Amino acid sequence: MSTTTPATSGTRMDTGEEIGAIATLRLGMKYSPELREGLGRTLVYAVIASCGQIVVPIAVQQTLDRGLNGPGGPRLDYVAWMGVLAAIAIALTSWASYLMTSRLFTVSERGLATLRTKAFRHVHDLPLLTQNTERRGALVSRVTSDVDQVSQFLVFGGLIFVVSIGQMLVATALMIFYSWELALVVWLAFAPLFLSIRWFQKKLSAAYTVVRHQVGVLLGAISEPVVGAAVVRSYGVEARTQERIDTAIQDWQDAYTHAQTYTVTSFSLGGLSAGLANAGVIVVGVLLGFTGDMTSGKVLAFAFLVTLFVGPVQMGTQILTDAQNAIASWRRVLGILETPADLVDPGADGEVLPRGPIDVRFADVSFAYPDGPPVLREVDLAIDAGTRVAIVGETGSGKSTFAKLLTRLMDPTDGSVLLDGVDVRRIRAESLRRSVVLVPQEGFLFDDSIAANVRYGKLDATDDEILASAIELGIDDWLRGLPRGLRTQVGQRGESLSAGERQLVALLRAHLADPDLLVLDEATSAVDPALEMQIGRALERLMQSRTSVTIAHRLSTAESADEVIVVDKGRVVQRGPHHDLVAQQGTVYAGLHASWVAQHSRV
Repeated sequence: MSTTTPATSGTRMDTGEEIGAIATLRLGMKYSPELREGLGRTLVYAVIASCGQIVVPIAVQQTLDRGLNGPGGPRLDYVAWMGVLAAIAIALTSWASYLMTSRLFTVSERGLATLRTKAFRHVHDLPLLTQNTERRGALVSRVTSDVDQVSQFLVFGGLIFVVSIGQMLVATALMIFYSWELALVVWLAFAPLFLSIRWFQKKLSAAYTVVRHQVGVLLGAISEPVVGAAVVRSYGVEARTQERIDTAIQDWQDAYTHAQTYTVTSFSLGGLSAGLANAGVIVVGVLLGFTGDMTSGKVLAFAFLVTLFVGPVQMGTQILTDAQNAIASWRRVLGILETPADLVDPGADGEVLPRGPIDVRFADVSFAYPDGPPVLREVDLAIDAGTRVAIVGETGSGKSTFAKLLTRLMDPTDGSVLLDGVDVRRIRAESLRRSVVLVPQEGFLFDDSIAANVRYGKLDATDDEILASAIELGIDDWLRGLPRGLRTQVGQRGESLSAGERQLVALLRAHLADPDLLVLDEATSAVDPALEMQIGRALERLMQSRTSVTIAHRLSTAESADEVIVVDKGRVVQRGPHHDLVAQQGTVYAGLHASWVAQHSRV
């Protein structure tokens, strides 16, 4: 049985940035259907708000031409009625603008909350290999700052865009009604800007794609030394670290400055077009006035209309910038969502593992990282249920890959991993995670209490259940000796505890999960001697009545296993009890054991 290598589809996070603006909007609507809700009504409010912008020019024209300069002399009652009607129209326009803004804000935030949630969940669905192709800071920026950029545009820039387009169309229609000649002058003045919009759009799109990428690089450059502050200080590399951050900041500044040059150019071109339009209207308007084709009311109204037309056009240059920035961000978020989740959960169609010790089978399993040689080659072996197995080998022999495939953190390039005869790809994720637990070499702890961290093994566990589990592992004395017991805060990444104490929490979490298959990445290899004996006893109790596979970095672990599997250069070269393997002179295991004994005899 063969499956696609996990790395082949991980490039969509980059290629997704190549799709066009319209395709980005359509794909965004697909992932955030809330953005379509009530769109028709919002547009109706936008039309009313846009039409309201011409109330003042019309009122001015009517007041001058009919109320004050009418054939029968001034009509104060007409002037008063025009004032009342204008006030009512402005009030209705303001109300429509409020409703439009409120709906647009609510719908946008709901839609983007959905987008952020989907993107965050999809990150967890991606295999570790795909996640590791991008720096953590850059990945976080896609779910945070990139979505924020889209939000800002949809709520503010999108609102201005809708109103501006409507305002331009309504102003143009009324200008044509008053004087098609002056309307033509205005449009000719802005023709160079309108004709160059497509060019500016392409340049801005490319420039802001680079800007958003550099934001991710910058966040990664800042977050890494924050997390690794102890290493930075221990080795005295503050200057080099600062240099990397300075470089990232400079690269971001250069990218942003380059993008802003197009913004400034388009804005300047808009200002030039506005000046030409105003000058043209004055010159041509005066000429038309001399011929008697323009009344004073129409001239004054037209001056208002030109302002209504020019304002949105000049604002449009900034909107274009914000739009390209937002679309670049939207593409990056969609790039995550469009990256296939190779570790697909079969869901309701999948199989459920029965409870009890699990037997394991690797059927001709091979695995290779992208553009690299095979890490595991045609591994074919079976592990009986209830057996304690130790996997040993040199560094880089494939031991850790073995554990990741067994727990389905990755899928094999070829072959199948079977638990109780079922391919792991056909097992429901919920069932797999309940039956199989991995205890890594350094158990990750969240910045919370011990109780909260332990409950990741069983979310509804009570304090009494946790204490009972600690008693079974024989670590209840240690737990009670802590300042606040289960309420003791572990700090960020568990840094308030020692390495051994962090591992005790990880073991307690695993015991509470009650797995049928326990995979250990040498849980005692990085602990202090004071706790090693206690952890060893806890491990003995944890491995009782279940299948256990230990990635052994120290051969003392292999000595207590029922069976040892020796991996060398990606192949299983030996297996059997420790005492049998160590007696086979000239073999890989005998060499490893001799080296280990010599090392510890010197100590």
